[in-house]
Amino acid sequence: MTNVAVIYYSSTGSTHRLAEAAAAAAAQEGAEVRLRRVPEIAATGRPGSQEHAAEAARIPEATLEDLQWADAVLLGSPVHFGLAAPQLMQWINTTSPLSIRGELLDKAVSAFASGSAEHGGQVTTILALHNAICHWGAVVVATGSADPVLYEKNNGNPYGASTVAGNRAGFIHEENAGAIAYQTRRTIHVAAALKAARSAAPAAA
Repeated sequence: MTNVAVIYYSSTGSTHRLAEAAAAAAAQEGAEVRLRRVPEIAATGRPGSQEHAAEAARIPEATLEDLQWADAVLLGSPVHFGLAAPQLMQWINTTSPLSIRGELLDKAVSAFASGSAEHGGQVTTILALHNAICHWGAVVVATGSADPVLYEKNNGNPYGASTVAGNRAGFIHEENAGAIAYQTRRTIHVAAALKAARSAAPAAA
């Protein structure tokens, strides 16, 4: 069985809904799943943020143990000026002890994002998260362009699932849910292959 951690920050709910779709897809694949949120640093004042905070309070907060436990990790963030949200990046900054000890090596990790505007930074946010994944020594899992769901009207980048929410708090397109489900399955398959390769490798002399 593959252990999957879906770790995300969401302000008004769109990234949260992508994360829930990823967790549901992982469960359908028979994985053991942990859906984990990164907490708010301070009130953002964004419309819908208070309502979303109340809804998301039921989701456990992400811990470093979740990363240690996971074979596959999906990281999600809203767009903040073309970068990942500072809330998520602050949490990632706490992972140095694991990274330095090599505990994140060879995990399969993928990223997804939501933003208010088309071409508003979803791709750059995903690529910024790829930088952190490389520092972990983990394996970046991109969606590529090989599955038909990626050509649906509201999908279209080969890096990771993303959504254009506009000013609609908690909104994602149906096609985006399909894309994150595919991305999750792909990440699980890569994680399972890495895990099998480690198990088959001869013990070091």
